[in-house]
Amino acid sequence: MAIVHAEEYNLIHSLNPTENIMASALTGAMASVISKLSALLGEEYTKLKGLHKEVEFMKDELSSMNALLHRLAEVDSDLDVQTAEWRNQVREMSYDIEDCIDDFMHRLGHIGISEASGLAHRVAQQLKELKVRRQIANQIQELKARIEDASKRRMRYKLDERFFEPSITRAVDPRLPSFYAESDSLVGIEMPTAAVIKLVMEGEVASLQQLKVISIVGPGGLGKTTLANEVYRKLEGQFQCRAFVSLSQQPDVKKILRNILCQVNQQVYDSTSAWDEENLINVIRAFLKNKRYLVVIDDIWSIQAWKTIRCSLILNNFGSRVIATTRNLTIAKSCCSPQQDHVYEIMPLSTANSKSLFLKRIFGTEDICPPQLEELSYEILKKCSGSPLAIITIASILTNKASTKEEWERVHNSIGSTLEKDPSVEEMQRILSLSYDDLPHHLKTCLLYLCLFPEDCVIETDQLVKRWIAEGFIIAEGRQDLEEIGESYFNELVSKNMIQPVKVRYDGQVESCRIHDMILDLLTSKSIKENFATFLGDQNQKLVLQGKVRRLSLSYYSQENIMVPSTAISSSCRSLSIFGFAEEMPSLSKFRVLRVLDIEHGEDMESNYLEHVTRILQLKYLRLNVRSIGALPEQLGELHHLQTLDLASTKLRKSPKSIVRLQNLSCLRISNLELPECIGCMHALQELSQIKITKNSLASSLQELGSLTRLRILGLCWCISDIHGSSETLVDSLVSSLRRLGRLNLRYLCIQSSFKYSIDFLLDSWFPTPHLLQKFQMGTCYYFPRIPVWIASLDNLTYLDINLNPVEEEALEILGNLPALLFLWLTSKSVAPKQKLIINSSIFMCLKEFYFTCWNIESGIMFQRGSMPKLEKLHLPFHAGTAVDFGIQHLSSLRQLVVEIICSGATIQQVESLEEAIRKTAGLLPYCPTVEIRMWDDEKMVEEQEEKDMAEIQSLAIKIKVSAEDT
Repeated sequence: MAIVHAEEYNLIHSLNPTENIMASALTGAMASVISKLSALLGEEYTKLKGLHKEVEFMKDELSSMNALLHRLAEVDSDLDVQTAEWRNQVREMSYDIEDCIDDFMHRLGHIGISEASGLAHRVAQQLKELKVRRQIANQIQELKARIEDASKRRMRYKLDERFFEPSITRAVDPRLPSFYAESDSLVGIEMPTAAVIKLVMEGEVASLQQLKVISIVGPGGLGKTTLANEVYRKLEGQFQCRAFVSLSQQPDVKKILRNILCQVNQQVYDSTSAWDEENLINVIRAFLKNKRYLVVIDDIWSIQAWKTIRCSLILNNFGSRVIATTRNLTIAKSCCSPQQDHVYEIMPLSTANSKSLFLKRIFGTEDICPPQLEELSYEILKKCSGSPLAIITIASILTNKASTKEEWERVHNSIGSTLEKDPSVEEMQRILSLSYDDLPHHLKTCLLYLCLFPEDCVIETDQLVKRWIAEGFIIAEGRQDLEEIGESYFNELVSKNMIQPVKVRYDGQVESCRIHDMILDLLTSKSIKENFATFLGDQNQKLVLQGKVRRLSLSYYSQENIMVPSTAISSSCRSLSIFGFAEEMPSLSKFRVLRVLDIEHGEDMESNYLEHVTRILQLKYLRLNVRSIGALPEQLGELHHLQTLDLASTKLRKSPKSIVRLQNLSCLRISNLELPECIGCMHALQELSQIKITKNSLASSLQELGSLTRLRILGLCWCISDIHGSSETLVDSLVSSLRRLGRLNLRYLCIQSSFKYSIDFLLDSWFPTPHLLQKFQMGTCYYFPRIPVWIASLDNLTYLDINLNPVEEEALEILGNLPALLFLWLTSKSVAPKQKLIINSSIFMCLKEFYFTCWNIESGIMFQRGSMPKLEKLHLPFHAGTAVDFGIQHLSSLRQLVVEIICSGATIQQVESLEEAIRKTAGLLPYCPTVEIRMWDDEKMVEEQEEKDMAEIQSLAIKIKVSAEDT
């Protein structure tokens, strides 16, 4: 095993600062390169003596270029061809320079001459050092020449001057047709229109004293403008004056205000062109003071623009209304604040409405579709995902095609590639591009990265953020946590409706997402244009190599035979994502500068495929969703930059001893891997799961867990029974470490064990209380006999998954008084005998999700009036033989209900009555929750006649008993 020299270790850390360095789609690695060049000028790099002047020149020139790149990034869509070409070349050059710096600094770090060595060895080492220095000097001279050439071209083409040249032409507003759409041509508009009108008009008497603002929010192309315009038409006669104005990304506020004034007063003011914003606002307010008015502000892009226009909309007592539309949820809430319930989130068209709109556009009626095109129309509409804009665009193309299966298949297969040459598709992409262009620079890069994932892929938020960090897309100020910043970036993209949430957590955080197919097409086209990523394996994508491959996505799902670019091209690749498996996989020996390696569903991948992974010295993120991987190379510890190692889906059971040398590793995910020796050396660890603790585990390693002062997430699998002789020592060591971690940063603890492995040592032994703990989770086999004492003191606990047997009301009182609890999954074998569980109105005040699992529940559960006031999801068992009423009508915030009916011993009539009562009662709740009924032991239901016979037998037995007692 190679030994890391102390000098090399210092070089690595000094050249890889983690703060204030951000890579991006438009500026490349420029910021990182400048930082590393600055480090090269430090005193510790004496081996570069004689090259300081060249390095300083490179740093200064690149700093100037970087400033211009950032200015160009602000107007990316308006660049002329020559400026864009210069920017692209400089961006590509930045990647090459960083790769060179990383390479020769690694080589410098390995040069060391030991005085204890023999003369011949020292001479050989000196010659080797001289050779490396000469090679590095040549490389620096070549890089300097490239930078000089780029600088001369910048001056020759006068790029700094051209950057400020104003654009003369203005594009026609792509939303204009929405203003003039005829009502009878709209599909699926009736229900949204009625809902918005209800929001606008309800509470007339109660809200006359205040201006009411309603926000319509949704992604581009979903019909916000069309919906607002339809509501505007329907309410035409109910207001004294009206105005409908549309904003742009950089609105001319004076023009907007003049437009409002002209519409509400129905006059043309020629003199207003000389007025400033303040004059216009005062005149509008004076005119509207005694009027009942309706104003629609369409497509708001910034809170500041809304605040300025809002000043003109005077508060009066005539029931005036304002409708605002936006693509941004944050802006939508701001517009109608503090009435957050005045936000209407527009939804995609239903399957039926999508089909209706599609067929009406092509055939003139929704009742005609040739049988041979039925399946294809379904596949095309699936890609459109309910977006009216996408449906109309594709339909307009098919209108001019023959109604044959071959023609429709050609259009279907070309969505996202050749279709973008069609004028209709270009128009659609222009509308969708408005949202992309409005993003700040850093969010554009983060969003663009999602095009590396296949169509319809569900993307885990946590994995995505860690990949952003590894790529250098996240910038931190001071001691800010990179993952928290990354999550805020992700939340911004969700708020701006650029990505679609798939799974939303109990606390409102999005756990996974996907990209709308049409947005994915837009991102893919932009990515190819910027040489941001290269895609292979998608049948709809044609390989377009514009230079060196920087990020490569291989999809073997639809195509196994993929020709990977040559070694010369792929050797510059920084990110490799592989989806699926093929016999011919690209050798990792070609990818020497990777930062990210992610292999998804490579089920049958050969176990030796990773033999070259230890040569990827810059690797920061390694995730393997590959069951066949049973071992890792012993040299794994050479990957000094590795931050995330996700092996949770492998069958790996033992880690290389060198794993503890991964000093920058912050996340280690494994599946029942034994605790490595010297785990305490991994000081950067923030997440460690799922560690297996057996009788062979070392007490010293368990003690060292407590040395991981930054650890936030810990997952354990306890596999030690009380009969093991060493169990007491191991228990003491684990408890000691948990106590230390609980005083530091521990936020999440998951501990699993089977029924024969007791973890009762956690009942009373955790002191002081782990005050920062937010999540505690147990496995499914072992049950606590009572609530652990320390749990009652957890003021920050939001998530609790606990096994308890039996469940008593005292336990519910303890859990119900946890002040921050949002999610509770309570599993039990039985409820206290003959005891009905009562949920009263004084406990579980914040709970949003409640899952209760217990198959021996005869007395049932009862929710009292006012109980669980914020509960949105409920999942519980119910015995069909118990009383029908369990208080569901009191759960006023419920949105989702799952009831598992235990049918054993009950009649069909009882089961059906219970199901009918549940559905009927749920339907009366304010939010009309979705109801799912599951049946258990339905084969053990009692027939009606059998029930009568049993009742008669019981009655006869009672009579006989009474008679015997009388006798």
